[in-house]
Amino acid sequence: MGDTNGQVVAGGNGQGNRLDQLNYPTDVLIDKETDSLIICDRVNRRVVRWSRRSGTTLGEILIDNIDPYGLAMDDQRYLYISDIDKHEVRRYQIGDKNGTIVAGGNGEGAGLNQLNFPTYIFVDQQQTVYVSDNNNHRVMNRNKGAKEGIVIAGGQGYGNALTQLSYPQGLFVDTLGTIYVADSDNDRVMRWPKGAKQGTVIVGGNGYGEGANQLNYPDGLSFDRHGNLYVADRYNNRVQRFSIE
Repeated sequence: MGDTNGQVVAGGNGQGNRLDQLNYPTDVLIDKETDSLIICDRVNRRVVRWSRRSGTTLGEILIDNIDPYGLAMDDQRYLYISDIDKHEVRRYQIGDKNGTIVAGGNGEGAGLNQLNFPTYIFVDQQQTVYVSDNNNHRVMNRNKGAKEGIVIAGGQGYGNALTQLSYPQGLFVDTLGTIYVADSDNDRVMRWPKGAKQGTVIVGGNGYGEGANQLNYPDGLSFDRHGNLYVADRYNNRVQRFSIE
């Protein structure tokens, strides 16, 4: 905190597909067990791991021949990856290249067993998978072992009513099952309590712009342990921090 200069911890050698390069990375998580970063290296169609130890100059490929966008890891260290080309989410054991479908996997569509361009994902302690189903303008969840999902936010078509989402992206679910989602094309972050038919705007929602109360296509989001919300404010080329009551 307070450091205004970042430090390159993966890539940084220009755009490319060598093991010391990344191309359009979309998501990252920290694997504490191996003290490494796991990264969706999207245009290179692979998920890579970079050790956080100083002196690391190359990543290693965990999974390739995939169109990855979002990542999550559960308490058992299973890795979950959304595939925007196959419209599915798969669960992998580290070292396993094939994985198991845990959401979607029935082609592009709006059925309860389908997804359309799944982006960010979240997995809770019960291994329930939450997915920002981007082109369907909804958030889905799928319980472990279920054959289809449940619409838990949006799903009322593209629009800016409190019952709607427009190209949802970043996703976080708290221990009460409350969903926080970056409602990207509406330039706002919404909160949907478990079972609610509509959400509330907690950040933005004041049109797109550069003001402190505005966003311009919010993308990823994250919370720290003090409850502060961090939003990747894509077209404003900044990250904003908000205190959420």
